[in-house]
Amino acid sequence: MIAEAGLAALWFASALAALQLVMAAIGIARGRHDVAAAVRPVAIVQGLLALLAMALLIALFLNSDMSVKLVVENSHSAKPWLYKFAGAWGNHEGSMLLWVAILGLAGGAVAIFERSLPERTLTSTLGAQAAIALGFYAFLLFSSNPFARLNPAAADGLGLNPLLQDPGLAFHPPTLYTGYVGLSVAFSFAVGALVTRDVGPAFAKAMRPWVLIAWIFLTLGITAGSYWAYYELGWGGWWFWDPVENASLMPWLAATALLHSVTVLATRDGLRAWTIMLAVVAFSMSMIGTFLVRSGILTSVHAFAVDPERGAFILALLALYIGGALALFAARIGTVRAGTTFDPVSREGGLVANNLLLSVILGIVLIGTLYPIVAASFGVQLSVGPPFFNKAAGPIALLLVAVMAVGPLLRWRRDDAKAVLRRVMLPIGATLAAAIALLFIWPGVLPWAGLSLSAGLAVASVAPLWKRKLTRTPLFTYGMVVAHLGIAVSLAGMASDSAFTKETLVAVRAGEPARIGPYTVTLDGISPVIGENWSALEARLTATRGGSETILRPQLRFFANPPTSTNESAILTALDGQLYTVLGQPDGQGRWQLRLWWKPFVTLIWFGGVLIALGGALSLLGRVRRERRAAMRSEWA
Repeated sequence: MIAEAGLAALWFASALAALQLVMAAIGIARGRHDVAAAVRPVAIVQGLLALLAMALLIALFLNSDMSVKLVVENSHSAKPWLYKFAGAWGNHEGSMLLWVAILGLAGGAVAIFERSLPERTLTSTLGAQAAIALGFYAFLLFSSNPFARLNPAAADGLGLNPLLQDPGLAFHPPTLYTGYVGLSVAFSFAVGALVTRDVGPAFAKAMRPWVLIAWIFLTLGITAGSYWAYYELGWGGWWFWDPVENASLMPWLAATALLHSVTVLATRDGLRAWTIMLAVVAFSMSMIGTFLVRSGILTSVHAFAVDPERGAFILALLALYIGGALALFAARIGTVRAGTTFDPVSREGGLVANNLLLSVILGIVLIGTLYPIVAASFGVQLSVGPPFFNKAAGPIALLLVAVMAVGPLLRWRRDDAKAVLRRVMLPIGATLAAAIALLFIWPGVLPWAGLSLSAGLAVASVAPLWKRKLTRTPLFTYGMVVAHLGIAVSLAGMASDSAFTKETLVAVRAGEPARIGPYTVTLDGISPVIGENWSALEARLTATRGGSETILRPQLRFFANPPTSTNESAILTALDGQLYTVLGQPDGQGRWQLRLWWKPFVTLIWFGGVLIALGGALSLLGRVRRERRAAMRSEWA
């Protein structure tokens, strides 16, 4: 009965989404305040029903109910409970249900917490959110039913892809989907404001927390996904320009530009058209990502669906939502006032330059991702990989870093170029000093530029705190400082990894040492080990550096359900980098292959990602605190 209850919850939630959309339309078109007021509770109940459906699917996986097709195809009774739990969304149908559950909860949260928008704009926003949800409910119910039964029930399941049997599965998809869905909320706010012609600071202040939440979770999801791929795939890389990796990067780029624009609109009443357009673009990128992962046109560990009909369904939804939003934008943009003006040399001008550069990088990634797919439809097989993306996007990204360093040092509305030059002398000095020092160890053009600019950006990031009383500095200012500092830290890690990584492939017998970077690695022996649902050959490696020894245990794992072998890397983390080890195959002469990497300062990449998300969280908390205090002061007044 659990599967039937979950399917019923989905049907009821879809019916409420349809009701919510109709009620919102009636409330706006006919001015029916009583109907509009009822939209809030309907949105809340719809979200709870979607959450109930997801919870029931998780219960089916935890109980190993082999009468449910999805459980049979993606689970096994011998799996550890964590992978049964996370395996509920480690597949196409379950991941789409998770998406819809978060979407429904987000709509319910808007209905509960949003009190600053005029009733008509909020009703229109909830109506737009219901329209998005309705399309995905239809997709689940008619194309990807997660609760379909098997008759007769299977004896046991086929198991989960071993590459997904990792704690990262419990963290990465939910954070990434929360980011995607947060952008749907921003999209709904933009549609609501266009419908009611209410594009202004009040709308931006209401939308900004949702953009921040989406951006924080996207940052965490991308950072976690990068590290997961880094240690799980055994290739020693942290970013592969995989089309599905790009599918998460593109919404983040658009959301970063949107975050800056909505802040300008909320605080300075500028960039109105930019804000609306970027909200549409950001959600468009999340929809394109959904299409790439679930259409079956890609072969990737990330990609789930292999049915082209599902891809056509999602493509139709993408065309409907994005096409409709662009049509509404074209029809109503003439009614959007320009807002306040500003000089090119101003913080607003810096943010416009920032948005333009982010948009260019987004365009490069989008073209590089979609071009092979379009070419394949004409019978031409080609690939676009790291060389293209690094050469095309790398220089523009470095220019973006330079603009990012200058931006916070500019004044609002207008500034004096000579005064700006005086303020940026210290960051410029730090950049030049790093550039000159790196000439002696020449890491290559792009890494040299990246390391030099990261030094300048790190100095510029803390510039907003100069000559300020730190205890009186707003929390959101600290958020900006920490986020920009995180960019500098990540850039330094990326450039260091690109410039200084050393790799070696050796074949050794027990007792034979191999040298990599500052370490000497000795194979002590190979032994069999047994896990909960796998067996493995495990190497015992002794890594020696400066008289200290550390034991590492990389494995060759073998899974029975489904039959698969994987490499499990063993990593030693030090303050100045990571020793990354992978066990290969025997060569038939008593030797074992070992692949070893020494990756200086590579951990800065993910530490910087955490700092970026932390900066966003501080900014969110600071904005919420300020608005609450303002509301309390107005109540007292």
